[in-house]
Amino acid sequence: MLTALTGVHGDRADAVTVAGRTASYEELLGAARQVAADLAESGVPAFAVTATPTLETVAAVVGALLAGVPCVPLPPDAGPAERGHILRDSGARPIEVDFARRSDRTPDPATAAARTPDDPALILYTSGTTGAPKGVVLSSAAITADLDALAEAWQWSAEDTLVHGLPLFHVHGLVLGVLGALRTGSRLVHTGRPTPEAYAAAGGSLYFGVPTVWSRIARQPQAAAALSGARLLVSGSAALPAPVFRDIERASGHRIVERYGMTETLITVSGRAGGDLHPGTVGTPLPGISTRIAAEDGAEIGELQLTGPTLFSGYLGRPEATAAAYTEDGWFRTGDIAAVDEKDGVHRIVGRASTDLIKSGGYRIGAGEIENALLDHPRVREAAVVGVPDADLGQRIVAFVVAEGVSGAELTDFVAAHLSVHKRPREVRFVEAVPRNAMGKPQKRLLLDGAAPDPT
Repeated sequence: MLTALTGVHGDRADAVTVAGRTASYEELLGAARQVAADLAESGVPAFAVTATPTLETVAAVVGALLAGVPCVPLPPDAGPAERGHILRDSGARPIEVDFARRSDRTPDPATAAARTPDDPALILYTSGTTGAPKGVVLSSAAITADLDALAEAWQWSAEDTLVHGLPLFHVHGLVLGVLGALRTGSRLVHTGRPTPEAYAAAGGSLYFGVPTVWSRIARQPQAAAALSGARLLVSGSAALPAPVFRDIERASGHRIVERYGMTETLITVSGRAGGDLHPGTVGTPLPGISTRIAAEDGAEIGELQLTGPTLFSGYLGRPEATAAAYTEDGWFRTGDIAAVDEKDGVHRIVGRASTDLIKSGGYRIGAGEIENALLDHPRVREAAVVGVPDADLGQRIVAFVVAEGVSGAELTDFVAAHLSVHKRPREVRFVEAVPRNAMGKPQKRLLLDGAAPDPT
């Protein structure tokens, strides 16, 4: 899987840089081989690593892959309950990693021969929004298929220098942001923290970020302008607000490529390098991926379902949950609401079915469309839209906004002037901040907990 470590791309003294520490492929491979040797000696069924932004984390993940032991990345900020659940559920055991310890021993050939591409490589845990986090089992075959498809879509090669500062316990930061660099042979610069200053100073050709990162860069035009020499900017993990898309383009000259995926599917839909990119769209399916929209009669939007070689092997130890994630004819249920342009097949993600599909007054309305309209108002910094129970409408559109110098009535009129009148918020609530997770996704359930039905 990791062709850079086989010598295909030659050795580079600055192959991998994480939070200011730099290593060559040879040094990384030596540290990873030591991890593999330690894992072989321990006999653990799975290996847990606290996924801090360090060279040790990179060596730990690569070492687990070399040893054929599933790697379980742990969020560094996980509390005792979450950490304990993941360790118990996966059976993983932590092993100390010291990057200075190196080995030149290759894994046991007999062990390597016994492995197949379909064996578990990573076990990533979901956010647990509908209960305890579930272990998503990813094979090396699925990871390889996804990285090769993305390399084609983004023209990603060994000539690139990839820059990002994303968490290493998610698909975006770990699979794309670390294993992707080691698959393509591109240099990797992990900035430690994804600050505008760090991105501006990195001098990369390919940048990964989440909307929160791009929003902060957009608020610093000098930092955005410093990315003008890059080849490609990529955003994912949540919808990129249209104003941020336009601000980055104005300052850097680049239109950001958006892509769509989730832990269970890896990345399945994306814009293309050199393609026609527009805010609010995530492109077309990657090679090998098929998608369909399960919509009610007459509706333009519905649940996005898909099939392809990048899908997970199942939820660890949960066959019932795995079966429930698929339709009767074998398509994966993403739980996301989407629309597809009939002319060019470009996908637009509206949001999650559980929180972003609002049924109000007989209409099916996507929260994301209203959020983008609100964010186009110059006084609005953040917006999250939900539907709450309403005796008359079924659901009432409620907007939570971070804004100054504007009234709720003005924002309602603003949306009504830009979208259909039935899509206007019936209520606007001003908040200090929209709660978000580590990847910048709005945690709307926290807002919903306080969004009781309007007694009037």
